[in-house]
Amino acid sequence: MPKVGMSDVAAAAGVSVSTVSVVLNRVKSARVHPQTRERIWKAANDLGYVPNGMARGLRLQRSHLIGFVSDFVATTPYAGNMIVGAQEAALSTCRLLMAVDTSGDAAVEETALTSLLQQQVDGVLYAAMYHRSIIVPELLGETPTVLVNAVAETSTVSSVVPDEQGGVRLAVTELLDHGHRRIGYVDCTDRIRAAPLRRRAYRATLRKAGIVPDPAWTAVEPPTSRGGYRAALDILQRSNRPTALFCYKDTMAVGVYQAAHELRLRIPDDLSIIGFDNLELLADNQFPGLTTVSLPHHEMGAWAVRQLIAEITDPATTPQQTKILGKLYRRDSVAPPSGA
Repeated sequence: MPKVGMSDVAAAAGVSVSTVSVVLNRVKSARVHPQTRERIWKAANDLGYVPNGMARGLRLQRSHLIGFVSDFVATTPYAGNMIVGAQEAALSTCRLLMAVDTSGDAAVEETALTSLLQQQVDGVLYAAMYHRSIIVPELLGETPTVLVNAVAETSTVSSVVPDEQGGVRLAVTELLDHGHRRIGYVDCTDRIRAAPLRRRAYRATLRKAGIVPDPAWTAVEPPTSRGGYRAALDILQRSNRPTALFCYKDTMAVGVYQAAHELRLRIPDDLSIIGFDNLELLADNQFPGLTTVSLPHHEMGAWAVRQLIAEITDPATTPQQTKILGKLYRRDSVAPPSGA
């Protein structure tokens, strides 16, 4: 007779293979309704399914494995520092990080989480490429979980995100400290958590310095170099143009450089520019180099591992939601306004 597999049990019970897997492998933390569990075991018994002895063994001790599941983190150069930070923090406590990048595919994510739970990981870091709100996957159940670059919409779990507003204050204050008072904002059309936070912080920082933000100093475009170029042309060709521009992203700042060059504005003599992200491949290779504020990806990954280990060691540990401030990287794109 052909060997009965999990797919056969899943078909008989009317559930997914991943649900059968967590039930038959006795993953207690998985959220599966008791009636569904009973139906799966009945189907397995009726079909004569024989699970692997190693896979169905109960956890006797911690595995010292930490799962890291993300959408596009591993394939995004600067966001990949989350994995580096997490891995370094894990290795420092003799733990191994098992990372999976799903490319945003829900089916791949389900398979990845199921596989990690089968490996009896002690906990999971669930990460996002950009700062956003998420729903924690039900498969994680009671598994210790920390969110990286994301916050939970419907549950209370530990999370770490960038201090978006603090980063903007660093950038705008740097321009203010150099004597600029007409500071424009190259804003973006993104509908993500970072966009309104950065926008509000730009305006609030100017107001705190006694400056009323002029709507003519702001232009909103897609977060690309082309978008930055169009926004800069819009702002810089107006009367009483800004002497400095703060850019939502470094990629937009690249377009601002191009617009300034076309308008025969010298950087930083005629126009100071400051970005956000610290994309080193871009910032270091502009002429002059782009001053910018980093996103603390490395620090977020390390903090997440430390918090996760605390929750693994003591399940009574209170979940924490924290923000980490990036750093200001000074290069050569900021100077006092001409004539100051």
